[in-house]
Amino acid sequence: MNTTEQFDLIAARCRDIFQKKMKDYGPSWRTMRPISIVNQLFIKAKRIRELETTGVNLVGESTEGEFMAIVNYSVMGLIQEELGYADTVDMTAKEATVYYDKYITEARELMIRKNHDYGEAWREMDKEAITDLIYNKILRNKTILQNNGKTLVSEGVEGNYFDMINYAVFNLIKEQESKA
Repeated sequence: MNTTEQFDLIAARCRDIFQKKMKDYGPSWRTMRPISIVNQLFIKAKRIRELETTGVNLVGESTEGEFMAIVNYSVMGLIQEELGYADTVDMTAKEATVYYDKYITEARELMIRKNHDYGEAWREMDKEAITDLIYNKILRNKTILQNNGKTLVSEGVEGNYFDMINYAVFNLIKEQESKA
């Protein structure tokens, strides 16, 4: 199976979770300000790093679930960047899923282009290094938001969100391949 096929399978699983959470909660995340989305990502990445470092998991939830949450929160971040946050839930689950599909497709296309140019270098990287890249992208977004979304030479929060999606997918692929 090639990377694009693996991406598609993982993206479908993440989408399924996104839709199930929307049945449970609706698109209540629409009320989250940008920094709140970034902090949700921070919590997920921090937990993954802790588990990778200590090897001790007292909660019992897998890193797989955390990486899938990083994909989903990153998509939510992209939606919030496009639409801004709302004071009330202002869209249906179906509308949110249309946006979800749009951003996952853009992430997939970016992944294909970057994998071509970088020769799928991520396959030779350690999972922990990829986790650190995600963590770094989160910290970058925190700084950009503290600077009122302004950057001098950087691509901005959107590029970091797309990279987080793809890095999380890469680690999910690595986890699947290690089980095979």
